[in-house]
Amino acid sequence: MTTETVALDCRGLRCPLPVLKLEKRIETLPKGARLELRATDPIAKIDIPLYCRQNGHDCTSAPDGEGLRFLIVKG
Repeated sequence: MTTETVALDCRGLRCPLPVLKLEKRIETLPKGARLELRATDPIAKIDIPLYCRQNGHDCTSAPDGEGLRFLIVKG
């Protein structure tokens, strides 16, 4: 398991691109890996946690300027 946090910047991208980029990136990571995703699309606050729940990943979010910051742990 890695302790490094991988960054994924999806600011400025519209739905469904943040989820598609998350899906592609998280596939390359080992179980337990941490990923920090930043997004400005308002729909991301629904789509990202839903994707994580459906795929067994832990996800928390917090406001980040004009968007959101998601901290995801691959399950």
